[in-house]
Amino acid sequence: MEPNLEKTLESLSPNEKKILPHLEEGSVSEICKKSNLDKISVIRSLEYLKNKKIIEISKEKKKIVELGVNGALYKKKGLPERRLLSLLNEKKILKLEEAQSQSKLSEEEFKASLGVLKNKNLIELKNSKIVLNVGKEDIYRKSLEESLLEALPLEYDSLTPEQITVLNSLEKRKNMVETIEEKTIEIEITEFGKKVISSGMKSKDLIEQITPEILKKESSWRSKKFRRYDVTLPVSSVHGGKRHFVNQATDYARRIWTDMGFKEMEGPMIESSFWLFDALFTPQDHPAREMQDTFFINKKTELPDKKTIKAVKEAHETGVAGSIGWRYNWDEEEAKRLVLRTHTTCLSAQTLAKLKKDQIPGKFFAIGKCFRNETIDWSHGFEFNQTEGIVADKNANFRHLLGYLQAFFSKMGFEKVRFRPGYFPYTEPSVEIDVWHPEKKVWLELGGAGIFRPEVTIPLLGEAIPVLAWGPGFDRTLMDYYQIKDLRDMYKNDLTQLRKMKFWMK
Repeated sequence: MEPNLEKTLESLSPNEKKILPHLEEGSVSEICKKSNLDKISVIRSLEYLKNKKIIEISKEKKKIVELGVNGALYKKKGLPERRLLSLLNEKKILKLEEAQSQSKLSEEEFKASLGVLKNKNLIELKNSKIVLNVGKEDIYRKSLEESLLEALPLEYDSLTPEQITVLNSLEKRKNMVETIEEKTIEIEITEFGKKVISSGMKSKDLIEQITPEILKKESSWRSKKFRRYDVTLPVSSVHGGKRHFVNQATDYARRIWTDMGFKEMEGPMIESSFWLFDALFTPQDHPAREMQDTFFINKKTELPDKKTIKAVKEAHETGVAGSIGWRYNWDEEEAKRLVLRTHTTCLSAQTLAKLKKDQIPGKFFAIGKCFRNETIDWSHGFEFNQTEGIVADKNANFRHLLGYLQAFFSKMGFEKVRFRPGYFPYTEPSVEIDVWHPEKKVWLELGGAGIFRPEVTIPLLGEAIPVLAWGPGFDRTLMDYYQIKDLRDMYKNDLTQLRKMKFWMK
């Protein structure tokens, strides 16, 4: 059934009226030029005209093969193998070093040229020399690669099988060619659309929107018509502002710890090796302190008071409370080195060093970013979030530790939590924390926990008070909740992903 012409005319927006006379141009780019509208406005207006049955739109995707950066350069200067071949036409035989020098090709270009010419049996390599195998006719005949480069750009579907083979060969060479996907829009004016075009420009001016000025003067709208709006048409989604989903999750975890009576610890992301390693009884030759694990800053800092330094030095060299320490000469200069913190446990060490006796028992937590010198892939990154916690209490024991962890992860949505024996330089006993994934039917490892050793607590607190400690990674919990398969997706800030991401509602 054909729409009502008069009502349709009364529903046309200013942009629709602008493009109506130019629909026969057939392409979006031409309509943009003639109407002086940007591409987005034209495409949006075309969709409105389609909904009003004025036009039909068909969209087609085409793969276009174009020259890459090097392809454009070599099209102008000649392929590296062509330049090498021209040199050999004069010399016939050349040493490899002389050929590269005289051809003025880079090492990469020279190696690629040798491979291409050798595969085509145009040269031989004998005793570190290049020997020309063909006559002038073969040298000056255009290669298939050259012919294809000169013909580009081309539609992929128009290529012959021989050209596709050449294309596959060129794609192996850096920035020679690139295949892009191009979207085209075909516009066809309907019979009803032709009636609209012929009568559309005769329509009266319509009021587009109500303004304060119009409302003030009744005469300004009494004799005019308002443009018709179809309230049944689909509209664009409206995305309200919200916090990044990682921040939502950390805020939720922060609320859990504070509800459990913990106080938050804060500190800089650049920290001294003293607080990051030495105060936690990590020996100065421990693998975790090497360059492959840690981002070191080429600068040193001052250490805390001499009393704390002396106590930590003693714990490392000779031990405390009956232990024998690590039995090496502790280096104060090594402890001054600055690093990007590899864990948030350095905040726990600093908090204990500042703790007064009347502040015990005390409970503290931290949630923060840490850094490791890792190769980036789907499951590893150079930065990650960690949630840290300590409980300093003379009556605390191992069962209390497991209870705190069980309560936290239960509130984070994990019903089943298990603990396995583990080892860490600064806790004993130590455990690894796993949570059950009900869909994957597997246990997920989240991190470690334990009770600080006397070698940590005595230098920092002055006595061996039980201190429960934990520092599991936080990102795996987020990946599970948001069903993220690649760790890098958490930090790439894809707007489409961020808009669709659900709120943290554990």
